[in-house]
Amino acid sequence: MEREILFAKTLEQVKKQGRAEGNRISKEQVREAFVPLALDEAQLSLVYDYLEKHHIGVDQEASVEIELTKEETDYLEEYLASLRELPEITGGEREALFLSSMAGDVSARKRLGEAFLPKVPEMARIYAGQGVYLEDLIGQGNMALSEGACMLGAAENAQDAEGMLAWFIMDSMEKLIAEGTKSRSADKKLEDKVNHIAEQAKELAEDLRRKVTVKELSEETGIPEEEIRDVYRLSGYVIEDLKD
Repeated sequence: MEREILFAKTLEQVKKQGRAEGNRISKEQVREAFVPLALDEAQLSLVYDYLEKHHIGVDQEASVEIELTKEETDYLEEYLASLRELPEITGGEREALFLSSMAGDVSARKRLGEAFLPKVPEMARIYAGQGVYLEDLIGQGNMALSEGACMLGAAENAQDAEGMLAWFIMDSMEKLIAEGTKSRSADKKLEDKVNHIAEQAKELAEDLRRKVTVKELSEETGIPEEEIRDVYRLSGYVIEDLKD
């Protein structure tokens, strides 16, 4: 069990490192991270596949060839058009903003947030097609950008600060996707339970030629009355052949 826990922690650390380095990591870096686990080439290959599925390029640029829906494409075009009104900054100005933000300059943090806004949709594109609308990913990323710009004091230099800020944004998008996945999983479980209760109620109703009660269904199927009532309530009382 300890080995599995160490593997999971190391994998998460490698993923964060890849995010911080612009969604790219080398095989050498991956191998070095997993030295304590002594993974063979076949196992390392699985790690490379995992990283690439999460849009982190291994010895190459990350693949972001994800097809957007028409609604997402229209939104993205409109959003990017609104960002063109923001004043552009040079590389030197960008570095100065990071350094000032690291030092606690409030106005610099605000300006940095504006300057970094165009990066958010680029990052959101990486996570598109994973069950969360692009608009929601961008909104989540923008909130993380605003919060992250105030948390750069621990960075050693401007480059590290930029990596930290990118990680804040991407981590927030990953959490949003994870929350959506968990929610969909719960919805699917409820749907399966409702369908099962509905099928059992239908079969018994056909035998009795009338709607069945929760008590009758419980006695016939062995499913506790309380569980049937909970499912019936959560379904919105739409199980046709059942009555309380």
